[in-house]
Amino acid sequence: MNVYATAGALLLTGLLSTQAFAEHKYSDWGPAVNLGCGTINSPSNDFGPAISKGGLSLYFSSNRGASDPSNSKIYVAQRPSTSEPWGPPQDLGPIVNSPGGNNPSFSRDGHWMFFNSARQGGFGDTDLWASYRAHVHDDFAWETPFNLGPGVNTAGFDAGASYFENEDGSAPLLFFGRGASGAMQGMTSDIWVAELLPDGTFGNARPVPELNSTQGDQRPSIRFDGLEIFFFSNRPGSTPNTMGVPTTDIWVATRNSIDDPWDPPVNLGPEVNSAFGDFNPYISPDGLTLYFASNRPAGSGCGGSDLYMTTRTKLRGKD
Repeated sequence: MNVYATAGALLLTGLLSTQAFAEHKYSDWGPAVNLGCGTINSPSNDFGPAISKGGLSLYFSSNRGASDPSNSKIYVAQRPSTSEPWGPPQDLGPIVNSPGGNNPSFSRDGHWMFFNSARQGGFGDTDLWASYRAHVHDDFAWETPFNLGPGVNTAGFDAGASYFENEDGSAPLLFFGRGASGAMQGMTSDIWVAELLPDGTFGNARPVPELNSTQGDQRPSIRFDGLEIFFFSNRPGSTPNTMGVPTTDIWVATRNSIDDPWDPPVNLGPEVNSAFGDFNPYISPDGLTLYFASNRPAGSGCGGSDLYMTTRTKLRGKD
């Protein structure tokens, strides 16, 4: 049995859908806001955020409570409504977190979660995996994850996926970061994209040259209409640290249509980025909130890396 084709056929069936979206214009991003010490954030490293379609479940990675700091798990915090505070984060449990997982993201319908993990059964250093749930409002109903296969995964570092379904019903695309194995993975990573084939497996990934630089480019997050993509990079133009070395900043690229190449990426600027490293962006399903992680020091953060958010509004009368 071809496990990738079998699991992928289910993935294809569940993910192929068509919706009409209009291009929107937005305001500038507002100031970055810490999601809260002792609620979402901890003294440990909290990173890799993802928000559910209704905004009531916040997923993220954390090494809180881990005996091995490199062993991060995926957590979820819930709230009754978007006007109420987040409840305590909860471990997703052993089905997803054995031995660990990072950088969760979701399909538009909420049935699928993509994440990266160094667990056994992969092709290399870190691989991309997917898990399905039948009930989109049950955050603890995720089924046994499966590896996304050799079209996406390599012997190196494959991580930080963002799944895009085109409104015209053409093949869905998976954007992600890929780098060499070992300590230099972040410095050598580029953004790649793979197409979901008719048999339910992913074809061979290809780089997205207009998004990549000579530095590390990672964790893309594409807007629902496919016209805006966020990622983090330490390319020239990123905010320097106290020694003058560029830190990782969040960047964005846009395009006029999904058939066009991406325009040159633009730094999100000082309202969002800092001199301490800002990374792991995730755009909300409505395109109005950007979640990300940052290494800002105590006084602005809670210790380790923390989760932040920034918001913008739609500009009425713009198309």
